[in-house]
Amino acid sequence: MIICSLKFTHDGTIALIDNGRLIFSYEMEKLNNNDRFSELLNFYSDDFLGSILSEYGYKQNDINQFVIDGWGIILVENKTENDYPPFSFTFKKTEAEKVNVLVNGYGLLVKNEELLKPVTFRYLENKLVYNSYMHISGHVFGTYCTSPFAKKKENSFILVWDGASFPQVFYFNPESKCVENLGPIFHLLGHSYSVFATNYHPFDTYKADDMSLAGQIMAYVALGEVDQTVLSEFKRLFYLHESNIQNSKGLKAQELIDKGSELLKEFVIYGELHDIDSKDLLATYHVFFQEILVETLRKLISKYPSYTKNIGLTGGCALNIKWNSYIRNSGIFKEVYVSPFPNDAGSAIGAACCEMLNQAGQLELSWNVYSGPKIKKGTLSRDWVEAECSLEQLACILHFYDEPVIFLNGRAELGPRALGNRSLLASPVNFSMKARLNKFKKRKDYRPIAPICIEEDAPDIFFPGSPDPFMLFDHKVREEWKSRIPAVCHLDGTARLQTVNASENPEVYFLLQKFKEISGIPMLCNTSANANGKGFFPDIESAMKWGEMNIIWNDNKIYAKKDSHFYSKSELFIKSDKFLSTK
Repeated sequence: MIICSLKFTHDGTIALIDNGRLIFSYEMEKLNNNDRFSELLNFYSDDFLGSILSEYGYKQNDINQFVIDGWGIILVENKTENDYPPFSFTFKKTEAEKVNVLVNGYGLLVKNEELLKPVTFRYLENKLVYNSYMHISGHVFGTYCTSPFAKKKENSFILVWDGASFPQVFYFNPESKCVENLGPIFHLLGHSYSVFATNYHPFDTYKADDMSLAGQIMAYVALGEVDQTVLSEFKRLFYLHESNIQNSKGLKAQELIDKGSELLKEFVIYGELHDIDSKDLLATYHVFFQEILVETLRKLISKYPSYTKNIGLTGGCALNIKWNSYIRNSGIFKEVYVSPFPNDAGSAIGAACCEMLNQAGQLELSWNVYSGPKIKKGTLSRDWVEAECSLEQLACILHFYDEPVIFLNGRAELGPRALGNRSLLASPVNFSMKARLNKFKKRKDYRPIAPICIEEDAPDIFFPGSPDPFMLFDHKVREEWKSRIPAVCHLDGTARLQTVNASENPEVYFLLQKFKEISGIPMLCNTSANANGKGFFPDIESAMKWGEMNIIWNDNKIYAKKDSHFYSKSELFIKSDKFLSTK
């Protein structure tokens, strides 16, 4: 069965599954140098979908089922039925002549709804037929079907916490395909993390719904100290808030949201009355959330002692590496899984997984994290010079020249983290490299730079140093290594580690091995290859136009900017591959 799944609103995506195998997942922000969080609605057309399908040898008529994620109302041109071939959408960019194409719904607070029950919509005498699942259903099954639990056919809890939902827990039994709704563990939206921060500098100029804000806050809190008195008061107010909700039965979702807003106001007033430093207040608020997550989860899980202690974390809040790590380190669960696309970048995959489970009964999705768009060349600038360059030679450049490199390899990674194929790579041995990379990216100096490390070497450098291929947990940098890799050490002594082995990404693994042979360091700095506010570079041309860095590597070729210090020093290398052996 061939399933084409669409997510139209922010983090717009098209995904294709063929008989249980993910063929591709294209996020709009990773095409054509589009803005981050781009909506599919702004780009979608019959030709647009057809061109993507044709890259992989498919046509629209090959698709057995279209599926649409349940968030939002989609608008299409008001045409007659003869203008619509089977399974075809043509979307407008103007406000004229629209009809509503309905979708299932969000799932802010699931009660008796069945997560695996789609709504089927038929338009134009059944020529346009698609299924739609609740938005939250896509999070649940995009997580379960890509997890090791699906592979082992094990039961699992799933915690979903999105910006616009309460943290809700479900329990999935793969044998019966039964989803048990265990309810919300508390009643604060994920956006509460950002909303509170917008009361304080430097976030007071941001809108609370800015989707880049949460990641900045997560980094910024390392500048503050946790105030235990404030933490205790926040918890007291929180548990009073939850108790009042329990005593007020039958509250509607909007009433629960309003009560959450009132709680945040109490936090702000408390901070003002006691003149708490904003850095300390934000650091305390961050820890408040991670502690109530574990406390409320522990209380809920204790009610089900016979249930398998697996959990998948999903929704936008599962991008918070410190909360993920706190849950993993709590000892409540035997295994904690977070997909590389827990936010809405995985919603199209998740909706397709719902359909795969329903129609084919298949639990496990066969997938690879590098299933995004292929890298393209584009029109190359005459201001750059091209030469042959092996990965071994690139390792020498990274070490001897201490130059960062735009590394563009194969197909893009899924989700928001750069996992080696659309990365800026650099040596981690100089503290200044962190500032250089943040300057290139136009990011605040407190933002961390992640290490990408050989999997088998990670435990010697980090604690716990366990395999984490998707960069979604934080690890302590061991004391003896802090002075050797200062560029990847965050202000609190942690690092957002990504591990790599030979099977997951053979090119990056080989590069790391060669860098280790030269430098003794089995890792590199890794941050995303993109211009500020844009998705990953889709082609070499975009990286050249960005112009912030001097070197681009792709497919055993290096591109050097002619007016750069690097090019002037390495002219012999441009002419001969023997140059590096003389260093």
